[in-house]
Amino acid sequence: MSSGQARLVVDLEHPGVPVDRRLFGAFVEHVGRAIHTGVHEPGHPSADARGFRTDVVELVRELGVSAVRYPGGNFVSGYRWEDGVGPRESRPTRLDLAWHSTETNEVGLHEFAEWLEEVGSDLVLALNLGTRGTLEALDLLEYANVARGTTRTDERARNGRPHPFGVRTWCLGNEMDGPWQLGHRSADDYGKLAAQTARAMRLLDPDLELVLCGSSSRDMPTFGEWERTVLTHAYDEVDLISCHAYYEERDGDLASFLASAVDMDAFIDSVVATIDHVRAVRGSEHRVDISFDEWNVWYLSRFQAEERITSLDHWPRAPRLLEDVYTVADAVVVGSLLISLLRHADRVRSASLAQLVNAIAPVMTEPGGPAWRQTTFFPFALTSRHARGSSLPVRIECDEQETARHGVVPLVDAAATRDEDGTVSLFVVNRSQSGPVELDVVVPGGRAFARGDARTLHDDDHHAVNTLADPTRVGVRDNSTLRVDGDAITLTLPPVSWSVVVLEPGPA
Repeated sequence: MSSGQARLVVDLEHPGVPVDRRLFGAFVEHVGRAIHTGVHEPGHPSADARGFRTDVVELVRELGVSAVRYPGGNFVSGYRWEDGVGPRESRPTRLDLAWHSTETNEVGLHEFAEWLEEVGSDLVLALNLGTRGTLEALDLLEYANVARGTTRTDERARNGRPHPFGVRTWCLGNEMDGPWQLGHRSADDYGKLAAQTARAMRLLDPDLELVLCGSSSRDMPTFGEWERTVLTHAYDEVDLISCHAYYEERDGDLASFLASAVDMDAFIDSVVATIDHVRAVRGSEHRVDISFDEWNVWYLSRFQAEERITSLDHWPRAPRLLEDVYTVADAVVVGSLLISLLRHADRVRSASLAQLVNAIAPVMTEPGGPAWRQTTFFPFALTSRHARGSSLPVRIECDEQETARHGVVPLVDAAATRDEDGTVSLFVVNRSQSGPVELDVVVPGGRAFARGDARTLHDDDHHAVNTLADPTRVGVRDNSTLRVDGDAITLTLPPVSWSVVVLEPGPA
């Protein structure tokens, strides 16, 4: 393959692997302005009668989020769910130790569930297994899912919800391997608590989907051994184990950053190997899969370098925390991480982009002002829209480059899906910084396509951003280089770019 050229072979003869819509989930935590002046801002010109910003609702609908994990995150390990139900005027104001902030509890379970009904997404609840335990988890489950006849269900009805919330997916804590987590435990202690809580919850509601805490990152010193230990305790009690991963450009090493999906691939493959090892040792017929329920680009090193608020007398309400402004390169990485998730659709059953509004988010807002799309909004929204049906095997032939963090990596990466009507969607990144790549798409078997459309995210300045002052500086544009002539398909991929190609089938 000559320089500047690539060949993408799509196997349409393969039945493919079903793409679970929950791959396109998100995550909302009570951190910074994610909730207050993000999702919820009474008095805003766009606010509805409940105080929700309708401009944010419209953007989240456009983003195509299937489910949202709530209310944390680090926040959940100190959270008392009872604080967020009942009359708002009676709810307590608490100090949040995770983010050194004041939480008013204006938004709780009822309000957030109503917001999700408005945006058309399912609710995923995270349980506090940091400072609380099995009994409190059962109380919340009874409150949320039991129809009637108990003190908790009567309380829910008095609070305006006669019928259950019907939450199916529950996370058994959050990042319990992390020393920063309130109630941090060893793998052995957490595994026992998670298994006990899972068994108790299933006695109340047998049809739940339960998510065990895996490692907070692949770089944790306990990674691998943590998964083995907690699964040994809880394997037959849970359905999924979580992965969390965040990526950033470090020290100007753009080549390694653009190849972040190589690390995500290795993370998933390692966890799958550990899952299957424990399954074999236990002789279990049950299969555990992965919930990649926190992933994104996050400039954590910048946050860690900032001076933290620690004063006993200063606990700000909805401070501006984690408000990363995302570049074109960041968006290309987000697109490539989505390609990794699609590539592993056989074992990754759900995923959550972290987060959704203001805090490391694709949607930004200004208090009293507008909402706008960050660069990372576009690859997520278009992948959610077009990655339907089945994920297909692909083979890529292209040039490679050496990176400091990930070794030798291909310059082009891609995934493909096929919808029920035969429409094929391609998701492609060009990691090259030096120039465009001419892509030939090969479909063995002579399958012809009637037409195609291509859209590309690219800018000559790969550090270009969207801001309050210039909210439309970066976007996706029609890629006029696409040529579709039956089974002959070509496209030019600009340097540092992400593209989606939608191919409509011709007559059978």
